[in-house]
Amino acid sequence: MNGRLQGKIAWVSGAGTGIGEATAKRFAAEGATVMICGRRREPLERVVAEIVAQGANAAWIQADVTDEQSVERAVSATVERFGGLDIMVNNAVNYTWGMLDQVSTDAWHQCLRGSLDVAFFGTRAALRVMKARGGGAIVNLGSVAGLLGSPGLSAYGAAKAGVLNFSRAVALEGAPHHVRVNVVIPGVVWSEGTREALSDAQTAEGTARSVPMMRIGEPLEVANAILFLVSGEASYITGQSLVVDGGKTCRLDVGATDYVSETSAERRGTAS
Repeated sequence: MNGRLQGKIAWVSGAGTGIGEATAKRFAAEGATVMICGRRREPLERVVAEIVAQGANAAWIQADVTDEQSVERAVSATVERFGGLDIMVNNAVNYTWGMLDQVSTDAWHQCLRGSLDVAFFGTRAALRVMKARGGGAIVNLGSVAGLLGSPGLSAYGAAKAGVLNFSRAVALEGAPHHVRVNVVIPGVVWSEGTREALSDAQTAEGTARSVPMMRIGEPLEVANAILFLVSGEASYITGQSLVVDGGKTCRLDVGATDYVSETSAERRGTAS
């Protein structure tokens, strides 16, 4: 590791598992002091213990990121403990699935709160601290569901689409204060939720085949993109979205099934 975040103080939500865990560990490996938060104590304790065992500095705090006061307290606790805040990653998410004519208003609002409000609460709290500190970097997590439509994900897609333009607007507000705001947009990535949804081999294989790279992504691959955007290597990048989806959103399906099938077979043959 190259110490790309040496001396930086980072805050990562939803860091007990998946992308959040991978991001926290990647930051720590690059020299950052990391505060992780989430609702469940046990996974947070485990992640911090693993980071500390590698000689890095980390702490955890329980927080409900859908509650603005809980977020404010967690950020304040981070600043009080470590002396500031340089990096924030708003990763935690809670979404609702359902066809629109069956989605209740409460479920709709719950999805917006769990996907869009969490970015608002975290970004607002971080921006206040970073402006006073003289700069910083914020990454909000989007989703390919915010770029393309998907049946049953109208609420989640709307929320994640909102995260994109919200982040662009805040990037403009933060730019004069040297605060950069960007979005990382994952495709299908192995996580607790993904493993539950793709619990049988046939479903997992079918999902992998739907991705041009013919596999499901790993949390570390998304964490590496987040690391780049918060590092000094991205010092002139703000208000942008980086898609990490194995090529899923760049393909126009024109029904050329034979070609796709042949191409896939060739790839498998080459790989073997």
